[in-house]
Amino acid sequence: MKSAVVLLSGGLDSATVLAVANAEGYDCHALSFSYGQRHSIELDCAREIAARVGVSSHRVLDIPLRAFGGSALTDDIDVPKDGAEGGIPITYVPARNTIMLSLALGLAEVTESEHIFIGVNAVDYSGYPDCRPEYIVAFQNMAGLATKAGVEGRPITIHTPLIELKKTEIIQMGLDLWFDYSLTSSCYDPLEDGKPCGKCDSCRIRNQAFAALGMVDPLWMKHYGQAPDF
Repeated sequence: MKSAVVLLSGGLDSATVLAVANAEGYDCHALSFSYGQRHSIELDCAREIAARVGVSSHRVLDIPLRAFGGSALTDDIDVPKDGAEGGIPITYVPARNTIMLSLALGLAEVTESEHIFIGVNAVDYSGYPDCRPEYIVAFQNMAGLATKAGVEGRPITIHTPLIELKKTEIIQMGLDLWFDYSLTSSCYDPLEDGKPCGKCDSCRIRNQAFAALGMVDPLWMKHYGQAPDF
């Protein structure tokens, strides 16, 4: 049976990718990170998603990126609530995807997985340098040089099934696989009880995508019981 490491944050995109890998018949090893982010709600979601989908293993690793800061997700910097920024957003976490993919490579070698799935997207979250197709190509080339598997002719393939999809297309992909998006959390700055704030870029893009599909976000309905007021 083909095996894969799946990076699982607990957000909408990574959950969709896990659903895709599972549906495609991969034996999935989920990998999540406690990296000093503002809250643990996504990690709680990741644990429940992994249990619901059914994975061969689920590891949660500590990487203290809060020691570096430099991001609204890992530092005492306000999360923007007034719409998308120009340039690279302050919610970009320096080197996060590079660190996470590197650790995924290590797990892939140990579990003899020849595939890694990651939910990067270059459309609705444009501006993150480590979500671009050219970045993934570069990392793929590095992986072939830096691993025992690659040197021995068994290169580990990085899969990015969402990278060029709109948020509506990502959601529809998950819905077609009967995935329950009420299990996920995407908010950058949720309330203490886990409710999404509805104002950050991630909430705004997510709510608008569900609305474009003629739906209300199941997570929003679970917490608020009515459609968001855009």
